[in-house]
Amino acid sequence: MLAVSQGPRADLAALCERGLDWKTAATRILPDPRAARHAAVLVLFGVLDTVPAHSPAAGPRQVPRDLDVLLLRRAATLGSHPGQIAFPGGRLEPSDSGPIAAALREAVEETGLDPHGLEPLGTLPALALPVSNHLVTPVPAWWARPSEVAAIDHAETVEVFRVPVADLLDPANRANTEHIVAGTAYRAPAFSVGGRLVWGFTAIVLSRMFDELGWAEAWDHERVVQPDR
Repeated sequence: MLAVSQGPRADLAALCERGLDWKTAATRILPDPRAARHAAVLVLFGVLDTVPAHSPAAGPRQVPRDLDVLLLRRAATLGSHPGQIAFPGGRLEPSDSGPIAAALREAVEETGLDPHGLEPLGTLPALALPVSNHLVTPVPAWWARPSEVAAIDHAETVEVFRVPVADLLDPANRANTEHIVAGTAYRAPAFSVGGRLVWGFTAIVLSRMFDELGWAEAWDHERVVQPDR
């Protein structure tokens, strides 16, 4: 039985405390773990604007219609993950005190948000990103005092936007992507919301978080979509 929720922020903080198993397939094995580069992403939840979700309050815990998560679209000219929807974030620098500091620094550089207006809630276990040989730490955070956000450097980011969590949880907006590795088909979660397809690393993180938070609804795991590459 699910514990009684005290709200999305409390759910997220509790998840950071207990952690989770990403349950990823063999395709998430790093090609060279010793040479892997460390990175962090900011998974920022909160009421990012006053526009509610198109979908009703969702999930067993009735996630509010005004709860959002902040995402961005990477420039199509980038060498890695071009054009994909992602969390704000990037590689750890020597000056960073850890993943939280790196995620905040990168989010400020990419979106212009005011870091004093959000509350980092902790970290989740690092997740491998084999295509670029990164080990990425998600940093869930809560939007306590909203500030303006926008794409700062268009050579890296072309848009910054909020996505209602209730819309992500809507079974009609959920699917899988599928790819073949050494003759074996692997599937990974995806979300199709408002004409945007969230897939890859970002969708894996959101999907597993939603499952562990008790927010997810039943959806058709046989539905497959193909991203534009």
